[in-house]
Amino acid sequence: MQRLSLNSPLRVPELLAPAGSLDAVRAALGNGADAIYLGVDKFNARDEGAQLTLETLEQSCLLAHAYGARIYLTFNILFKPAELHDALQHLGRCIDRGIDAAIVQDLGAVRLIDKVFPGLEIHGSTQMTVHDERGARVLRDLGCDRVVLARENTLDDIRAIRGAVPELVLESFVHGALCIAYSGQCYMSGMISERSANRGSCAQSCRKDYVLADATSAEELDRGYLISARDLGAWEHLADIAEAGIHTLKIEGRKKKPEYVATVTHGYREFLDRLAAGPPDSRPPTPAEVQPLVQIFSRGFTGGMYGGRAGRDYVTRTQPDNRGAVLGEVIGREKDELIVSVSQPIQRGDGLGFEHPDGPVKGNRGFGVRSIRTIGRQHGKVRQAIQPAEDIPAGWIVVRSAEAALLARARESYAAVPATGTPERIRMDDRALGAAGEPLTLICRAGADEVTVTSTTALAPATQHGLDEERLRAQLGRLGETSFTLGDLDISGLAPDLFVPISVLNDLRRQAVQILSGHLERDTRVRLDERDRAIDDAIASVAKTDRHDDLAPRLIAEVWRLEDALLAADAGAGEISLDLFLRHPMPPVARVEQLVTELSERGVTLRLRTPTIVRPEDRKHVEKWLALGTPLVSGHLGMVAELAAEGRDVVADYAVNVFNQHSAAEVFRLGARRIVLSVELTGDEMAQVAAPWEAQGFEVFAYGRPEGMTIEHCVLSAAFDREVATCRDLCVQKHPNVELTDPAGYVFPVATDYACRNRLLHSRPVDGSAYLPELWRAGFRTYRLVFNVPGDPVARVTAAYRASLDALAEGRAPDPGAVRAVTGREYTRGHFARAV
Repeated sequence: MQRLSLNSPLRVPELLAPAGSLDAVRAALGNGADAIYLGVDKFNARDEGAQLTLETLEQSCLLAHAYGARIYLTFNILFKPAELHDALQHLGRCIDRGIDAAIVQDLGAVRLIDKVFPGLEIHGSTQMTVHDERGARVLRDLGCDRVVLARENTLDDIRAIRGAVPELVLESFVHGALCIAYSGQCYMSGMISERSANRGSCAQSCRKDYVLADATSAEELDRGYLISARDLGAWEHLADIAEAGIHTLKIEGRKKKPEYVATVTHGYREFLDRLAAGPPDSRPPTPAEVQPLVQIFSRGFTGGMYGGRAGRDYVTRTQPDNRGAVLGEVIGREKDELIVSVSQPIQRGDGLGFEHPDGPVKGNRGFGVRSIRTIGRQHGKVRQAIQPAEDIPAGWIVVRSAEAALLARARESYAAVPATGTPERIRMDDRALGAAGEPLTLICRAGADEVTVTSTTALAPATQHGLDEERLRAQLGRLGETSFTLGDLDISGLAPDLFVPISVLNDLRRQAVQILSGHLERDTRVRLDERDRAIDDAIASVAKTDRHDDLAPRLIAEVWRLEDALLAADAGAGEISLDLFLRHPMPPVARVEQLVTELSERGVTLRLRTPTIVRPEDRKHVEKWLALGTPLVSGHLGMVAELAAEGRDVVADYAVNVFNQHSAAEVFRLGARRIVLSVELTGDEMAQVAAPWEAQGFEVFAYGRPEGMTIEHCVLSAAFDREVATCRDLCVQKHPNVELTDPAGYVFPVATDYACRNRLLHSRPVDGSAYLPELWRAGFRTYRLVFNVPGDPVARVTAAYRASLDALAEGRAPDPGAVRAVTGREYTRGHFARAV
């Protein structure tokens, strides 16, 4: 629903609200949402606390459509091969209930949906990490109608994407919780546990407190909630976002309560309606108008990256959860009452928090207000006395965590929205035939189906009132809880002034409904059987491109230092992936050209690893390296497609998130030479994905630290309160090797890359050497070793893996302790036998 104004040429975006319950759907509709996104039971990126049932989905769709709104289903996880059939059946059931679109992350699922449910609108999830026009083109060509852009995109990025792919609808988040990492590129939760962010089970590793330290000197540089992003509140940017070409503004919060949905939807509805009205109403909202958004839930707000990269204030630093509104401070105590000075009056029923003046980490208490009185006003502040649940020292900060009046207003805003929708019924047109002495015949048509029923009682001349249209409609229209509603009634074939008992009319109506209902059930069974066969056929028909790989074992070493490339080559690596972009500073181009020659003389290929994130402004930094003409490996799906189309030899890295055979087929179709399978698959699942190709064309991430997060925020520059990208003296000279330590003592190396992004690496290297025999039996012949931390034992690990692969090639069992002799206990088995 687009709201336009004659006074303003600006197209006001669709407002998309979240819902995790039927009451949240009602809250969104009651407060002006144009569309609602929600998940049902399973297969969506919220595994608990935000799920509707199929029954409540049906009610949600009925209500939304009655209010002129749309329903978008979150179908946005990566699917394992064994899940595809159940997932598509589930989607079909949701389509039957009335959804208008599906939000999808899995590349293969997009193609399958297009085959099985042609015409269904498909939205590419933000977890597809679309952050430039190259990624957007891939989704357009794949069949997506819309893409939810990465939260890290600036307005300039959005304009560039809009200009390059004008036919693709763009959607962007404007409010709610922020992931610190690029969505779809966060593997930290899965690596720490079995809870994958790409599978809807994020453990929110970013919301922990961390210590940032120099890995060389052990000097502590910062501590706190260093990667816990503030909440997004982009109300000041709405006009610019609309002008940049965003069609839909998305509010985060499927796990939030209905009162939150009501309050935030109401706020943005008002802001957008003012924008539609044009000047002077289209001004940004005032602090007072934003206050309800602060109060209902806030970790502190940031405008995000619409205006450019944020710095120190992008993260919460002192607390990871809802804080609410800061009102004032405790000024003392009188008898049994706590005296506070606040900017807004506190009311009975409010929830209060009290924070130590040096921050909540130094002290944090709270209670609900049962009794309060106002003493007076002074200098714009309200002085109040509270009977406290506990003693709070003077000077502590007063924070209202819950406002009773706001919650009451929120609930009232959707009280009139019904809890059930009115189901759409099938129109039944009736034709009545007969004459005196003949039976009454009804011909009932519903859609293409027609049934004829005839009475056993003959029509007789009427002694009083005959069967006119009004009397027949009154009886035949009594369809109650059936699926039908009476449409046209044709009595032109019925002689006038005839009579038949009402019981006969009722009996004919029941017969017709029973037969038509049986036909409906039959047609539904046939349709579902056909759908089931279509699903089976679509899953079975993998778009398999022929692979003709050399079946000799291939060992690839990924390094970031030039000297490590030579060490790995000498130790037995047949191919080197060089990640020049991982850390500052980059080597000279001439030195890399020399390395290419030196490796070539050893019979070793050098493959340049591109960054996974290449925003429009970054492309010029990457171009000079692409000009070297080397083979490439990239986790950026758009670059894989673009470079392969140019004839380049490109390997798709694990960041493209290939999780099933259909995703693999799509990446091969884009031109990838090989695919590094997802680091979140087990060995058995890898074999299932690669089976159609007998594992040819696939790589296994066998050793090393995956990039647990790719984040636009820089923890090092924030520690020193420096402006991002102007402080390379920190990561190049003063603290080139830093790490984050979590409360459990796990240490995560942090690499500051070419664009001043942080890549958080896993605390320990994954070692899959114990699984080599079964991977070999499954047909895998290409294995990737990753060395991305200073001091990595490049030569020793490479040599150990080389020996293991040579043994397998010769039919011998590899030495199971060869790699472990190098790593000791400092390793993890990753997900080789631990499913997410």
